[in-house]
Formats: sequence, structure tokens, C-alpha cells
Amino acid sequence: MIRIFLTGVFSTLRAVPKKEGFLGLYKGNGAMMVRIFPYGAIQFTAFDRYRKLLIGKLGISGHIHRLMAGSMAGMTAVICTYPLDMIRARLAFQVKGEHRYAGIIDAFRVIYTQEGGFRGFYRGLTPTIIGMAPYAGISFFTFGTLKSIGLSQAPGILGRPSSDNPNVLVLKTHVNLLCGGIAGAFAQTVSYPLDVARRRMQLGSILIEADKYATMSKTLKYVYKMHGIKQGLYRGLTLNYIRCIPSQAVAFTTYEFMRQALHLN
Repeated sequence: MIRIFLTGVFSTLRAVPKKEGFLGLYKGNGAMMVRIFPYGAIQFTAFDRYRKLLIGKLGISGHIHRLMAGSMAGMTAVICTYPLDMIRARLAFQVKGEHRYAGIIDAFRVIYTQEGGFRGFYRGLTPTIIGMAPYAGISFFTFGTLKSIGLSQAPGILGRPSSDNPNVLVLKTHVNLLCGGIAGAFAQTVSYPLDVARRRMQLGSILIEADKYATMSKTLKYVYKMHGIKQGLYRGLTLNYIRCIPSQAVAFTTYEFMRQALHLN
């Protein structure tokens, strides 16, 4: 199975540059970079605010506050940056010689004028929010729980004094990376079918049988009926692990580092 997966990955990496040039591997990356800065900033800032609100105002403590705060932070970040995610998906899906959009600005113009104005930028938002709630919630919950367990059970091995507050223990960098990667993998596994539905709905207007992707339930039912679970609802999950695990590992580690750099501990 691993051999088949690797063969598919490497064959794709060879085929795309041959057909579309080396830059074909980076289609939609501009919109991704424009989106990721506000997305990350909003998500982590909102998480801290929601966490303090849940603990201070509502008295919710324990590990559950991480799950709730993470879910709300993820949904907040998604709503604020969703149009850019839509643009990224459309640009990445284009095939050389059949370009519908000349770039980010042109994609905004075409979607606005041809797909119902601002509503066109939020196609697929429902499954994204529904999927982001468990994804972000489980991600923050898993990372925070692993961090708490690590620092309480093996502080001398896994922890070190914070650079901005020696009285506060933080995870060592390599342990942070490991915990962040595990959190990302676990969250991705739980929420992946909804991510599949989101992509299908975002591309719905330019796919064959676009009516099959009108709503989240229709999309999930159609994908399951046509392709099943492994080749449908979870198709591409392994490749997503390769992207998601290091991404989340670096994101959480950077978050912890910046808390120390900004003297937030």
C-alpha cells in the first residue's frame, strides 16, 4: 500500500512539471500565502481570547475549554479568510491551456460577476465551518493535553524554563514539534471527509455534474455512493498527512516561541 501511494505521489510530481512546468506545482500558492498570514494570526489570537473568556467568565476549566476555544477560533479564522481559500482552490485546479482565471484579482472579479456577487466567495462555507470546528478544536485540545501531560509527568525530560519567565515550564522544541504533528494528524483524520466535501463544493461550478455538489449532504452522499469511503471520503488523506503534520508541528511550535518572544507567559 505504501509503495502504491509513493508511486502515485512521485508520478504526479513528475507529470505536473512535464505538462505545466515546474511552477505548476505551486499553482494557487500566491493566494495560499496571502491567506495563511491573517488565518494563523486570527486563529491563535482568537484561541487565547476565547480560552480566557471560557475560563474567566463561564468558569469552564479542565481540558474541555481547549476543545471549545479551539473550535470557536477555527471557525472565526475560516469565516474571515474563506474567500481567499476559495480563490486558492480555483487557481490550483486550473490546467495549463485551459485557464479560466489570470490570477488572484481576476479570479475575484470572475467569481463576483458570474457567481452571485459576494455569495459566490462563500460557496462551501457550511461544510468548512462544520469541519473546522472539530479539526481546530481537536488540534488545540490534543496539543494542549499532550503538553500538560508531558510537563506534569516528565518535566525534567520534556520541559525547560520559559525564556521570558523562568517560573513557567514550556516544552522543548523537538517535543513541541512532535506534539504539534500528532495533534494535526489526529484532527485531520477526524475531519477529513468534510474537507473533501468543502473542496468539491468550492469547485462545483467548474466540475461536471455541478448539481451534485450543491449542498454538503448532497456532496457527501454523492462521493460516498460513487467512490466509497477509502477512495472517496478519505481519498488523498495520506498525502494530506505529509502536508498537515509538519505544518501543524511548525505552527504550534512557532506559537509557543512567539508567546515567549512577546513575554506572554
